[in-house]
Amino acid sequence: MSSHHQAEQSGTSIFQRPQWVVAFALTAAMAWGWAFPLIKVGFNAFGITADMTGSKMLFAGIRFAAAGLIVLAVARSGGRSFKTGKKSDWGFLLAFALMNTTLHYFFFYVGMSHSEGSRAAILNSLGTFLVVLLACACFKSDKLTSRKMLGCAVGFGGILALNLGGADSGQFTWLGDGMIILNAICSAISNLMTRGLSRRINVFVGTGYSLTVGGILLIIPGLFLGGTLPHVNLLGIVCLLLLIAISAIGFALYNKLLSCNPVGKVAIYNSLIPIVGAVTSCLCLGETFHLKYVLAGGLAALGIYLINKGRN
Repeated sequence: MSSHHQAEQSGTSIFQRPQWVVAFALTAAMAWGWAFPLIKVGFNAFGITADMTGSKMLFAGIRFAAAGLIVLAVARSGGRSFKTGKKSDWGFLLAFALMNTTLHYFFFYVGMSHSEGSRAAILNSLGTFLVVLLACACFKSDKLTSRKMLGCAVGFGGILALNLGGADSGQFTWLGDGMIILNAICSAISNLMTRGLSRRINVFVGTGYSLTVGGILLIIPGLFLGGTLPHVNLLGIVCLLLLIAISAIGFALYNKLLSCNPVGKVAIYNSLIPIVGAVTSCLCLGETFHLKYVLAGGLAALGIYLINKGRN
């Protein structure tokens, strides 16, 4: 509690104090890393197979809409303001919901169905480094330094290390790799849009709206494509509840951090997500643990350290 008290004394938000930024960003990245095995286990439990795009969209939509409603309920009970500045702000909120949730996860789920997990992890992490570089182009508070470029290169090296010695993973495909790249671009753009969100509405409220609306916009086409949850059972429901909690906590913390810190410093923690995903997949799904995961984790951590070491 003392550091929270100090934060108030010094006039800076707890979300801007370095040790808390690290703690919250790590919490969000770790939570999202756990989503990989939970999605796999959840799909298996509900009987959702690789070709059931509608069912995947329905599953994702329920996850995000429920997470959004939880964030809104917490924001309401915490007395956060639900007011926006102008009517046009609702257009921005809708665009943010489409970019941050609907398109982002539509591309992700389609891409994951048509690509190997390891390739998807590499391509998906492009979004992390894209954000760090794009933020420098868009915001005065994010300056492009040689240390940042080195941090991006080292961190991306960590992602590449995940795939050392893998079997030849085939040709580029638009449905697989192309969709994952589009997902990474959506992710990067929505990260940058979070700054604009915080100027228009309370960040927690905006996050809740974007998850709820984005989730509903996944559920509707999912149902049109004949999506169902074929075998409803306890394991599937537990996985879905855990994923809802991950989204609610992850997005609320992460978007708040993005709104009050240099974007690049926060976004780089996402380079840990595919590594956490790989390790948790070993723990939950009985996949083989490889030493390269240790190398990948070390390089990602070094990349994060290099980017955070500089003043800007």
